[in-house]
Parts: sequence; structure tokens; C-alpha cells
Amino acid sequence: MKAAVIESVGRAVVTEVPDPTPGPREVVVEVAACGLCGTDLHILQGEFAPKLPIVPGHEFAGEVVAVGAQVTEVTPGDQVAVDPSLYCHECRYCRTGHNNLCERWAAIGVTTAGGAAQYAVAPVANCVRLPEHIRTQDAALVEPLSCAVRGYDVLRSRLGAHVLIYGSGTMGLMMLELAKRTGAASVDVVDVNPARLETARRLGVSASAANADELDRPQGWDVVVDATGNAAAIQDGLDRVAKAGTFLQFGVADYATRVTVDPYRIYSQEITITGSMAVLHSFERAAELFANGVLDPEVFISDRLPLSGYPEALEQFASGVGRKIVVVP
Repeated sequence: MKAAVIESVGRAVVTEVPDPTPGPREVVVEVAACGLCGTDLHILQGEFAPKLPIVPGHEFAGEVVAVGAQVTEVTPGDQVAVDPSLYCHECRYCRTGHNNLCERWAAIGVTTAGGAAQYAVAPVANCVRLPEHIRTQDAALVEPLSCAVRGYDVLRSRLGAHVLIYGSGTMGLMMLELAKRTGAASVDVVDVNPARLETARRLGVSASAANADELDRPQGWDVVVDATGNAAAIQDGLDRVAKAGTFLQFGVADYATRVTVDPYRIYSQEITITGSMAVLHSFERAAELFANGVLDPEVFISDRLPLSGYPEALEQFASGVGRKIVVVP
């Protein structure tokens, strides 16, 4: 079968690899679409994946075409979205409900072959069946949506909160849509990319700007979300949190990224700084929200490119052109 392979740091190719075979409790999925993510760029840069080469792709959905001998939950022909998370279920963090912090954390498309291929193998426990009205090519959005749902679990945001989001890429826009549906009094978005900011306006922000100084909230925001991983945005966002407010580090920053915090201000204004790491008990809820129309795929997916163009798709994604880019085998 054809698959994209990140062979070494900075090098991705499309080549032939062996067809996957399911284990007793695994299924083989014929991939309908696979989304590109910042994690894929980190893998290309030599981060995250413990070893190369690797078939990337942790955001994918498709049709079950083969099942292992002990699989009864799905059958060939079922349409599924795949949760890429692989946990040991034995370490301290798994046993205390923090599986996303598993000491042996692994993921399809990061530590084992993923969905940037014609076929992918996954544990049946990671497969969520999709209703018939869902177009499977669109369901690659379920995985990033599940990360956004996890972010709002961490926030435990109150009704009537004023929210500021840095970044209007896929994840920032998803946080925007969830903020609107969780009772925010206002949702403002900051982005230096005019095209992406225009999409945020299209989805219905309260206000938007290239710089938070242009927004009229001198007292700050109750909730500030960084969806960029950019040091300058993070630093600015930390300074915009209102008293008793919360800053959520949601974007994936480079390992070397550093910012400065003001401990006295955190203490005296009771500011909470927290983070949200990937998926945790949120994939099924995201699939249900997606099935109920929380996102418009035609707005979120800007480019549907052939798998054969995966290296070029990575380049486009890295350049910031477009929104969610998916490759279609």
C-alpha cells in the first residue's frame, strides 16, 4: 500500500509499505482522510516521535475492512473515527485517571504507524462508530475536536466568562466554537494572519484583532487560551488574564520555548495557569458533538489533497496557508 513516511529529520516521502494485519483485538481501517497537525511538524523536526522512520497521521477516519479474531464490536463496512491514544493502563497516572499523562504514553501516528496511508491498524477500543449521515472524509476533524473538548474540561469555565483566544487556526477556531456553546459572554480572537482571522469573524467572534491592544477590555479576560504555541503570543496572553482568571496553554510549543511569569501577580490576583494535553475521556463526546453539527467541515477543512502530495501538504501547513489540511488516499 502507499503511505507517507517521515524517514528522517526534515524528510518526508510517499512510498510503498506492507499492508497492515490486525491482531486479535485490532481492526484495519481503509483511511478516508487524514488531517495534518502541528504534531506532524514536530515529528518532521525530530521531536515527539521516539524513532524514525514513522508513518505519521493521528487524525483519521475511514471504513473498517478487516477485523481480528476476537473483535465483535465492529464489522467490515462500519465507518469509524479513530482515537490515536495508546495507554498502558498500569502506571500511576493511568490508575488515577490521567491516562493522557501515561508514563508509557504512545499514539498511532507518533509511536506506531498512523493514518497517512491507504490503510491503518488500530485497537478496536479506539474506534468510534459514526452515524450514516456523517461523511467519513470530514470525520478526521473528530480527533482535534476531542482535544478541544479536553481543553474545556480543564478550564471548567463559568457561564458568562469573557474569553480571549490567541490563534485562529484549526484549534483556535474549535475553541471558539466550544466557547460560544459553553455560555461565554464574549469570545475575542487575536491572530496576525489576516486570512485566518477572517474565518474567525465568519464563525462569529465578539471582536478580533492582530493585537490584543486593539480590543477594548483593559481589565483583562476571565479566560485566555493560547492556541499558537508561539512564545510572543503566550507572553502577551499571560499579561491579559483578569483577576481570578485562568490562562490555558493549549497550543503545542517548541521544547525550547520560554516565557516569564510574575509570581506576585499570580498570588495576589489568584490567577490560574494550566495546560491541556491531547485527549482524555473526550473522544466519544467529540464524535457526538461532531455528528450533531458543532463544526461545519466546509469552513474548517480548507484543503483536501492527495496522499501522493503529503510532503507538499506539510510544507503548505508549515507556511500557515489554509486551515485544516487533510490528505485523501
